[in-house]
Amino acid sequence: MEFVLDASVTLTWAFPDEWHEAAIRAKETLETPGGAGLVPALWWFEVRNILIVHERRGRITAEGTTHFLNQLAELDIRVVPTIDDAVLLRVARELRLSVYDASYLALAMERQIKLATLDQRLETAARSVNVSLLA
Repeated sequence: MEFVLDASVTLTWAFPDEWHEAAIRAKETLETPGGAGLVPALWWFEVRNILIVHERRGRITAEGTTHFLNQLAELDIRVVPTIDDAVLLRVARELRLSVYDASYLALAMERQIKLATLDQRLETAARSVNVSLLA
């Protein structure tokens, strides 16, 4: 099963004290044959940036970051290179989302698949346009 994976779910896997049921289900889905997470290209930058921020705060080491990124590389996470600009901007404007968050929602809308997120604003926006959440 394919679903859109956002950075908020992904990063909980790096920090055990932040684990959430929805994040556990997303990881289990990725580890199931046929399970795949689709992500907009910005996802890799978001994930790496958050890891670096947490390195600076002392929550994770450089080695921990490398280990986590290697673990992610073993999962079936597929970068979708482009999302139609008109759709992306419309979603951001109409739902009052950042373009970053809109990229996840627009991808889920385009592919007609579920969205895995822990971001409350993004969850609310998804529900408002009838995008199902991976729960």
